[in-house]
Amino acid sequence: MTGASRVVVFDHTIRRRIPGAADRTTGIPRQPVPRVHNDYTVKSGPQRVRDLLGKDADDLLRRRFSVVNVWRPIREPIQDAPLAVADAQSVDNDDLVATDLVYPNRTGEIYYVKFNPSHRWFYAPSMGRHEVMLIKCFDSADDGRARFVPHAAFVDPTAPAGAPPRESIELRTLVFHGE
Repeated sequence: MTGASRVVVFDHTIRRRIPGAADRTTGIPRQPVPRVHNDYTVKSGPQRVRDLLGKDADDLLRRRFSVVNVWRPIREPIQDAPLAVADAQSVDNDDLVATDLVYPNRTGEIYYVKFNPSHRWFYAPSMGRHEVMLIKCFDSADDGRARFVPHAAFVDPTAPAGAPPRESIELRTLVFHGE
């Protein structure tokens, strides 16, 4: 799908919405993220390659690469807290606010996204396990193509009452182009 010459899967997260639970509560899966964000920035995308690929990083960073999340439901259909993605062409660079994400062993950086009425949003209603969404969270090419795709879980007012809580998995990948 990406035309990549190499893909490295480096992480995964299972998300289950548990009403009333806070995200990162010990012993439960991660909650869906309702705040509009993008997982990587111009600083943290290349840093993730350095952190994960050590001595190969300098060579790999000389060519185009992306960070792509592969997202799909575990329980279907997703009606509760579905995932919405922004049309990257509707998001201005000024809408992106770099924000530290502090972990016990490292500090990452993500973009939070300021409201802009020009943003266009999309989602796949009632997405099933047989469907996958690829979310480009970073692209090193700065040539006019989409570099960041903000996204968030949201409350769908058309969801039926009693819809089962969302369960999803996302794989995070480094996608390298060219030889």
